Amino acid sequence: MALLPAALASRGARAAIPLDGDFIQGGLVVGQADRGSKVTLDDTAVRVFDDGRFLLGFGRDAPAKAALRVALAGGVVEARDLAIAQRKYEIQRIDNLPQNQVEPSEESLARIKVERERIAVAKQRLTPTPFFDEGFDWPAIGRISGVYGSQRILNGQPRQPHFGVDVAAPVATPLKAPAGGVVSLADADLFFTGGTVMLDHGYGLTSIFAHQSKIEAKEGDRLAKGDVFGLLGGTGRVTGPHLHWGIYLGTIPLDPQLLVPPMPS
Repeated sequence: MALLPAALASRGARAAIPLDGDFIQGGLVVGQADRGSKVTLDDTAVRVFDDGRFLLGFGRDAPAKAALRVALAGGVVEARDLAIAQRKYEIQRIDNLPQNQVEPSEESLARIKVERERIAVAKQRLTPTPFFDEGFDWPAIGRISGVYGSQRILNGQPRQPHFGVDVAAPVATPLKAPAGGVVSLADADLFFTGGTVMLDHGYGLTSIFAHQSKIEAKEGDRLAKGDVFGLLGGTGRVTGPHLHWGIYLGTIPLDPQLLVPPMPS
């Protein structure tokens, strides 16, 4: 996906607000307004950064229409109804998981709560550097073993959908930053995701990489696109070695596959 550049030629007050991206469930869209504009999506405020850009994310179950409203600094208001393509999702059945990872104990639930709070804090970052401008590459090459949005049936029990893409590859395969960013979380042992790294790409866009056998980055590290941050593994709740890559705009889970070229054969 080609994202709007930080600087665009000056627009007339009546010109339409440029929007670039994927108008589909799981998609990311980048808009460009005047600095100081006010933007809402379905009456929810959207952060406009100093360069006038703003990001829109459409979750797994986003409705078919979204109402965008942009109040430009000069007083002109643009309202637009956005058509959001709807998707059909797979059902993925995963058996033979340890039962304590499907129905955690009270002690494990307390641990999970703390870990989820840490992840939530990392997702709330609004770094004003648009590392994502350079575009995204695959963090690992391999067989795609899980896709965004699929309904998970774990040991026969329905669970929340899969918010990311899974890449199966050998243990210790180097994992590379798909775009630049700052490491906002690095932990070798989270309950569900095992060895986990989160990478802040700026403007509220964050990647999470799970199940690593080894972490080679620490919180606060600034990574360039292609830098190795860890090794693929089978830690956490898994049935085999793979990388889980999720990407979020704030708390909205997006589809990483929409941001990268097709997986090389």
